[in-house]
Amino acid sequence: MAAHDPIDPRVRLAISQWPDDAPRGAVSTFCIEHNISRKSFYELRKRARVDGPAAVLVPRSRRPGSSPSKLTEQVKAHAVAVRAALEASGLDHGPISVHEKMCAMGLGSVPSTASLARIFREAGVARREPRKKPRSAWRRFVYPAPNACWQLDATEYVLTGGRKCVIFQLIDDHSRYALASHAAAGETAKDAIAVFDKAVAAHGVPQRLLSDNGLALNPSRRGMVGRLVAHVAALGTEAITGKPHKPTTQGKNERFHQTLFRYLDKQPLAATLAELQAQIDAFDHLYNSERPHQGLPGRITPLAAWEATATADPPRPKPDRPVYRPPAPVVAPRPTPPADLPAGTRLRTVNSAGVLYLDKVHYKIGGEHAFGQVLIVTDGDQPGDKIIVTDLDGEILVERTRPAPGIRYVGNGRPRGRRPKNPGTSPKS
Repeated sequence: MAAHDPIDPRVRLAISQWPDDAPRGAVSTFCIEHNISRKSFYELRKRARVDGPAAVLVPRSRRPGSSPSKLTEQVKAHAVAVRAALEASGLDHGPISVHEKMCAMGLGSVPSTASLARIFREAGVARREPRKKPRSAWRRFVYPAPNACWQLDATEYVLTGGRKCVIFQLIDDHSRYALASHAAAGETAKDAIAVFDKAVAAHGVPQRLLSDNGLALNPSRRGMVGRLVAHVAALGTEAITGKPHKPTTQGKNERFHQTLFRYLDKQPLAATLAELQAQIDAFDHLYNSERPHQGLPGRITPLAAWEATATADPPRPKPDRPVYRPPAPVVAPRPTPPADLPAGTRLRTVNSAGVLYLDKVHYKIGGEHAFGQVLIVTDGDQPGDKIIVTDLDGEILVERTRPAPGIRYVGNGRPRGRRPKNPGTSPKS
């Protein structure tokens, strides 16, 4: 019998009727035969003498007499009210945020985050996310000090009347501190430089600036040098970008957008950029100094994290170097078509695929003649009539016959795929 299995009622009945003059060793033998302990035997005997034989037949409840740690209905209602207040304010209102808020309020009995999650599920106010990726699976990167790396990103927002605008948000990677925000009419390099200069004036020059690959931020991967990149490079800041179509590299800023939108959704819709900027400034103050950040050690505020570590040394501007400009490519002059074409001769241009279009039929000429002009000589427009295609110098490129009605494509007789660059015989053959 397992330790927590109830004792059989027939065994209980035998114990309640146990004779007082039982021989020595009978109790031990009885306990071994029925797989019970001597302690349980004598406890049941004692209960039979005190409460009567009938009290032994039914096992007692294992429920404790009191539960000092049990949450009262008042505490549960208070937790739900705190969550509702945070949600109405546009702030994070999960179990961790509610726990931090109740601790900050100085309440004597604050449930744990697990208890708060259970309370919110029972109250029907929790949002279930069964497919949410566990935090242990995340790959984190954090720079060692403030001003070691800033993250800049822009997100769209809507004013009254459906007018679109853009919000630039600049945060410090190490402390998550909101360095500067800027509401603008569009995502332009001028506004990106404005929010960067605003943060530099207040907090110094960073070593790196991380952004996406947008034209207004950092189009380096597109082979261009943006105005923002040139501006920060003059201060010594290294402009870096994430991989294309990988917004998780700027995940801290993307999460920052969500927190801002949650706050703005609870505010009156702004009619002008000035009103929106005032709302964003109020949010930045609340975010930096009052809201505990769950992504920081100890759930401290971004301001506390910024002040806890010395800022990184400012970078040194690089000396100006002459910009290498490659020479303009030399384009060979294209031959001009003859002014007077004889009867039955037409001038056409081959498309990018090396195909010629004539009388609703596509003729494959060859990719080497793409974008070139050719002359077409025909002796009629009936099926079977000959078509000769030449270049402007008169050299014959292809000769074809008009196809039967219904055929819309005529190939050049070559196999599909690219032609070999060196059609000569292989040295290994």
